[in-house]
Amino acid sequence: MPFAQTAVAAEAEFLKGIRAWRAHPWRRDLPDPPSVWREGTSRLLDHGGTGPPVLFVPSLVNRWTILDLMAGHSMMRWLAANGVHPMVLDWGEPEPAFTLSDHIAGRLVQAMEACRQASGGQPLTLAGYCMGGTFAAAAAALRPDLVRRLILLASPWDFHAGGPPAFPPTLPPGLPLVPVDQMQAAFALADPDAVARKFRRFSGMKQDSAAARLFVAIEDWLNDGVPLSGATARECLRDWYRDNLPVRGTWQVAGQTINPATINVPVFAAVPRRDRIVQPDSALALVRLLPHVTLLEPDAGHVGMTAGAAARTVLWEAMRGWLERSADL
Repeated sequence: MPFAQTAVAAEAEFLKGIRAWRAHPWRRDLPDPPSVWREGTSRLLDHGGTGPPVLFVPSLVNRWTILDLMAGHSMMRWLAANGVHPMVLDWGEPEPAFTLSDHIAGRLVQAMEACRQASGGQPLTLAGYCMGGTFAAAAAALRPDLVRRLILLASPWDFHAGGPPAFPPTLPPGLPLVPVDQMQAAFALADPDAVARKFRRFSGMKQDSAAARLFVAIEDWLNDGVPLSGATARECLRDWYRDNLPVRGTWQVAGQTINPATINVPVFAAVPRRDRIVQPDSALALVRLLPHVTLLEPDAGHVGMTAGAAARTVLWEAMRGWLERSADL
């Protein structure tokens, strides 16, 4: 087929996939678990379970629901049914003046203290996903008295891994919030053809299949992002993406330099090999600094590892097994 015809056919399949996604009847209807703590718009949500407490920290720019995606396919509910007591920090709506220190040394540490109180004073396992993992590592270094174990899921540390950032290192001064669309455009630059490819695949799926429902669930989550505080965004662009302070060993939170080598607890780190959001080398830069780490490198992508069709075997079971094995360490 001539190139022009191939391009037209590919575009038609892409648009067909977009229309099918928008028209699909599936909608997330899982009720939120109980809230056991609130501060501002942030909440600590308790999924129950009888095992050791694990506090999950999601990214600021995507909602926590990727960890509780849909009935029958929820990492949090699966863990709660399999010997773990998972809780999750719902960051809520952004505080325009909040800095990284406000998020980490303030709101996250408060949630850690609330988690310990809600679980009868037990030391907690702190688990961070994506940007939440970078936050979790910093919080573990700041407050070692609160953390018994640490889980890092696709957590960036070397922000120059894979080359320079694909978006401008500065933002206009005084911008209170960075819109979701602007952040999504920046992430899309990591793999410009990915969006077209996935919607072309979706256009060929049986729309009443489990695979189609999972696609819609993940795509709905991706398109339900959260604006980022302008103050936090400027700090991230300067300290992370421009100056790469974490990997240089000079990143400070609340006036304290964050040194992962001081995190003297068992760590489980999952670094997916096909991650296009957090380059594997970026996450491995943090792993190499940790003194007591178990590394998992699944053949998966950033979202697929956590919530894809094979997430249970790719990540959930391995993470639960590590929690069980490390309980007495």
